[in-house]
Amino acid sequence: MRTGVDALMILLVLTSLLLLGSSRLRACTRIVAVQGVALGFLPALMPGGVEGAAGAHSLLLAAASILLRGVAFPWLLLRAQRDAGVRREVEPFVGYTTSVLVGTLALGGAVELGSSLPLPGPVASPLLVPVALFTASTGLFLIVSRRKALSQVLGYLVLENGIYTAGVGMARDEPLLVEMGVLLDVFVGVFVMGILIFHIRREFDHIDADQLSVLRDEA
Repeated sequence: MRTGVDALMILLVLTSLLLLGSSRLRACTRIVAVQGVALGFLPALMPGGVEGAAGAHSLLLAAASILLRGVAFPWLLLRAQRDAGVRREVEPFVGYTTSVLVGTLALGGAVELGSSLPLPGPVASPLLVPVALFTASTGLFLIVSRRKALSQVLGYLVLENGIYTAGVGMARDEPLLVEMGVLLDVFVGVFVMGILIFHIRREFDHIDADQLSVLRDEA
């Protein structure tokens, strides 16, 4: 089981770095979908994840995660991209080379911090906490460093992927209820953001979120 968790953590790191270095929104959406599908297998890879009553909970959580993160959310975002007619994040606040460099530094910081944090109990892999921190920090960085609303929504999803990784890896009591609540919050958030992106595009003919700072009432 530990080998599988380690492989999944490495996949999360690689996909997060790809997100930091990619300007194509469709490719970024698919990368986030890959993360979602991969995370769907995490509950089953945890110790005792497929045994007894806990196994049924893990399989239910895995199915819900794959359906929402790997299918529903990417489909909603791809549809929003098609409706908005946007293909690239052309001029981010932070360039892509710099973003990858920041991500590499964040990975090192996450490893250092994750190795020193006191944990409530043993975890399935020593990589789990550092990668969860790195994934969450990648999502936050995408939110603040990109101009397009769609890119910021992707950052929000990556942030939640990091939270989900930590929750599944360390939760002991009722992880299913906690994670289903998080999934519902994210679903509502993505749904609302999709509506906002559509209306921003219709009213202003673009979805550059930084342009919202110049909105004002007319005399």
